[in-house]
Amino acid sequence: MGSRGEHSMAAEQQLQNAHVEDEEGNPRALVLAQPLSIMAEDGEETSLPISAHPPLMFSFNERIRPLLDAVDKLRHLKVAQEGIQLPTIVVVGDQSSGKSSVLESLAGISLPRGQGICTRVPLIMRLQHHQNPQPELHLEYHGKIVPTGETNVAEAIVLATDEIAGNGKGISHTPLTLVVKKRGVPDLTMVDLPGITRVPVHGQPEDIYEQISEIIMEYIKPEESIILNVLSATVDFPTCESIRMSQRVDKSGERTLAVVTKADKAPEGLLEKVTADDVNIGLGYVCVRNRIGEESYEEAREEEAHLFQSHPLLSKIDKSIVGVPVLAQKLVHIQAIIISKCLPEIVRKINDKLNSCVSELNKMPQHLSSVGEAMTVFMRIIGFSKESLRKILLRGEFDEYPEDRRMHCTARLVEMLNQYAGELQKSAENKLTENFLMDEMRVLDEAKGIGLPNFLPRTAFLVILQKKVKEISKTPVDFMAKVWDYIETVLITVFMNHCENYPQLQSAMRRATHNLVAKIKDESFDRVMEIVEMEKLADYTCSPEYMSDWGKLMAQQNLFMEVMNDYSKPTRIMIEGFGEIEVGHLRGHSDVREQAFDMKMRITAYWKVVLKRLVDSMALHLLLRVRNLVDQDMEAEIVNELMGSPMGGPGAIQRMLEESPSAAKKRERLNKSIKLLKESKEVVAQIIDRITVD
Repeated sequence: MGSRGEHSMAAEQQLQNAHVEDEEGNPRALVLAQPLSIMAEDGEETSLPISAHPPLMFSFNERIRPLLDAVDKLRHLKVAQEGIQLPTIVVVGDQSSGKSSVLESLAGISLPRGQGICTRVPLIMRLQHHQNPQPELHLEYHGKIVPTGETNVAEAIVLATDEIAGNGKGISHTPLTLVVKKRGVPDLTMVDLPGITRVPVHGQPEDIYEQISEIIMEYIKPEESIILNVLSATVDFPTCESIRMSQRVDKSGERTLAVVTKADKAPEGLLEKVTADDVNIGLGYVCVRNRIGEESYEEAREEEAHLFQSHPLLSKIDKSIVGVPVLAQKLVHIQAIIISKCLPEIVRKINDKLNSCVSELNKMPQHLSSVGEAMTVFMRIIGFSKESLRKILLRGEFDEYPEDRRMHCTARLVEMLNQYAGELQKSAENKLTENFLMDEMRVLDEAKGIGLPNFLPRTAFLVILQKKVKEISKTPVDFMAKVWDYIETVLITVFMNHCENYPQLQSAMRRATHNLVAKIKDESFDRVMEIVEMEKLADYTCSPEYMSDWGKLMAQQNLFMEVMNDYSKPTRIMIEGFGEIEVGHLRGHSDVREQAFDMKMRITAYWKVVLKRLVDSMALHLLLRVRNLVDQDMEAEIVNELMGSPMGGPGAIQRMLEESPSAAKKRERLNKSIKLLKESKEVVAQIIDRITVD
């Protein structure tokens, strides 16, 4: 039994050394630690047998009460919803282990009894000693307070349980609080949980064991919880389901206290059970005898004291671990230790969570309350959006979207322009070597007129040119459509990013963007078709490259004519710019083939100019149109979308900036958390100040 005594001394020392921190994080000692020996009401230490004391009340209550009140207030505020666990004594036990009887003995009141599960919801029992001889009891649940009395408290608990968990035998996670203010009770707050049962009885859900296990694990898993494990002396402790559950979350047993009930029914071997401790009960055992039949609680304590003093087997158990008064004292002391130990961490968690919530709320967009505020935010969104578009569409910066290659816009536009140029070039090369000069000769035949035979008719050149331009006319249109579809996605991405908290404004932005891009796309199509028509209308360039390229190509005419005139030479020849071509089919067209060769070379040299012009003019048009869009058109279109709508005007902007349901819900949640945490901080601050003053 020496180890149990050592543990008690260690617990006392731990309480004396406990501390909290002030608002600046500096340690502040909890000046509450006093000798934890049993005391009489006058404060004098006594060595009388524990049964000689007034029922269960100790002067230590006066020192633990402020701490316990603070924790109860935090629990009432539901600070656990913010992830802040509170120190709690959790009562667990197998069904029919005597759990309710233990709680009755501590509280001095009768709890519901009957077959099956009596406790169907977590029952938070707040016991508080007060000097008034008249007890005060009430229930708290669903936001209301229901007064009750000692004689009808069991019935009141049953009615409240039915209201919470429904009529029948189902269970619920929603807690019910029982406040007992009574002379002589220990200052304790405990959570009584449903008794563990594996086999559902009639009316219980088939998964009753799983439901109960879930509730129990929810309460005993936090490291701040002290597990009060109620065991019947009539069973083997290792087989108890409550032991198995507590061992899952507290393998070392350092936060588990065992209460052994029904000691009078199974005294044989009980001493060995509590001494050997095969199930790791770190906080020790307390053996008790509960009230039997119509005994009063005072009579039950006297019978209990007599049993452990006179029974041949039970009297051998150390008196420091027997009796309900000892249990009450241990629970009060353990409660004081765990609260003192956890209070600094609770303070830290409340401060951290409060700072986090305030920071998160500050990052949210301003909550708008007037047209002026709405207009200011609207113009700010427009300004930020324009700057983002200037960066990514005009200056080639992409620091806002470093990982999203789709938003590296200047690079993507260059890629699309190069692809467009490649498609134009490819379409021009498709027919370079097919039926060489046949089109040119056919056109020349149809363009013959009365005049000198060695002049190249301009009409023939224009016919060939117009045909080639027509063949590629769809490519610039497709390119422009592709470019503006891409730019539209970029615009929408930027606008949605800058007004993500304003869904109605997002809708207006989408409509304005779509409408503006559609207009610009139509303008661009008109511009493209105008450029194409200009290329069909006339053959002109001031570029010296045309004459240079034509001269290089014409330098091969002599080789071509030699092959045409010398039938002994191969009919496949290599012509620069065309590759290897078949010319045998031209030997029967001696009248126009020389003119056709000249026209082919002129068209080939000029076509390079045309293609370059089609690419350059598209690029310049695109640059100008994008700049105008960013600097002028976009803002005007968005304002017109809002102000020019049927529900336009300044009020429209305010409506557009209404928060989304998710943002409003988040703001409400954060404000609720901040309010709760501030109240919790005030509760803790008051108790710390009181402790420090005391």
